[in-house]
Amino acid sequence: MKRSSCAAYAAHRQSQQIPQAKRGDALKKRVSVETVRRELAVLRAAINAYHAEHMLDAVPVVTLPEASPPRDRWLTRSEVAAMLLAARRHPEKPARTALVRFLLIGLYTGTRSSAIRGLQWMPNLKGGWVDLEAGVMHRRAVTDRQTNKRQPPLRIPPRLLGHLRRWHALDNRAGYVIHQNGQPLLKQRRAWEWARSKAGLGQDVTPHILRHTCTTWTMQGGADLWQAAGFLGMSPEILWRVYGHHHPDFQRGVSERIGRR
Repeated sequence: MKRSSCAAYAAHRQSQQIPQAKRGDALKKRVSVETVRRELAVLRAAINAYHAEHMLDAVPVVTLPEASPPRDRWLTRSEVAAMLLAARRHPEKPARTALVRFLLIGLYTGTRSSAIRGLQWMPNLKGGWVDLEAGVMHRRAVTDRQTNKRQPPLRIPPRLLGHLRRWHALDNRAGYVIHQNGQPLLKQRRAWEWARSKAGLGQDVTPHILRHTCTTWTMQGGADLWQAAGFLGMSPEILWRVYGHHHPDFQRGVSERIGRR
């Protein structure tokens, strides 16, 4: 497969409107380079899987576009306060309750959005679950295997554990932690955009920013690298490469020696 063919596909896809756009500013958004990279990576994996079974004479080489630089956008504590205040003022109670829970779980654990929405109060085969007795959150379903998107169990922070126990008592039955009338939520796009707009935050504030914020705050607090990596579900190498500059020990040994005799 020619490099030019992959580049042409990438350019074509990035000129297309995102499929979930329905109205307003969302209609201006286009398919991101990260989406194109994922699509081409899937194609490459499919080719390699076929080659492993049928031994192609020549294996096509799929060239991925250059990755975007890591995002360094995270929320300050005042921005988090504004977002939570806006969420608590949402006019619809089910959406208000679900969004507040989503925000607090994301901020305290750095868990990915889909895993948060899949959390249940009991062990299950569909998603993760919360063990209130042990104070542990299991991000994956009982039968799920580990993937590159690491989802290890984590010790629930004390403040979040108090919220979870209160929410469980309010729900009064086994089910999803984040739900609407007992039914799981597949997305919260409208509620999120409403709260983000009311909080005066820009369109760069997407749900994934909660993971960036939790990770950044963890590093700013001087957390042990290995423990933080296990808690957040990242490798220590990626954690230090992307977020290490937030850590108080970042290059301290070098900076303190510059200018000394």
